[in-house]
Amino acid sequence: MFTWLSENAGTLIISLVLAAVVAAILISIRRNRKAGKTSCGCGCAGCAMHDACHGGKQ
Repeated sequence: MFTWLSENAGTLIISLVLAAVVAAILISIRRNRKAGKTSCGCGCAGCAMHDACHGGKQ
């Protein structure tokens, strides 16, 4: 098993780094949604789809 780990160490390290980056992105998106931030950052007033997102409340 140690030989398999040593032969695939590069692949395993890159996979772990990519998984950590994806997890960080998902956590950031979740925190932003809970805080009520929009994905574009420009607000809903000028958005053509504001009725679809908020049901016309804003």
